[in-house]
Amino acid sequence: MAIEKKKLHVKKGDNVVVITGKDAGKKGKIINVDTKAGRVYVDKVNVVSRHTKPTPGAPQGGIVKKEAAIDSSNVMLFCSKCGKGVRVKKEIAADGTKTRVCAICGSKFDK
Repeated sequence: MAIEKKKLHVKKGDNVVVITGKDAGKKGKIINVDTKAGRVYVDKVNVVSRHTKPTPGAPQGGIVKKEAAIDSSNVMLFCSKCGKGVRVKKEIAADGTKTRVCAICGSKFDK
């Protein structure tokens, strides 16, 4: 049985704000998206410590801090014009291309 990919409302490179959890209210840029699990990695949000053994690539080893995944439902797209997390509408242009638009002010997220 194949694992289905989930359709997410955000994508890599989007600026988002975390709405729930220990990092609620923090803003950051999405650095990676896991569509199979429906999770996202946000820069400087949900930082965890990992103990690593020495390897040829990292001979020192030690404790490494890195971002852990959070569920995509816990983030909202951040609108710089509104200054807060917003819901997204989809607009279809005359040539058939879809763009994501802020539901409050109408500014476009896709260039």
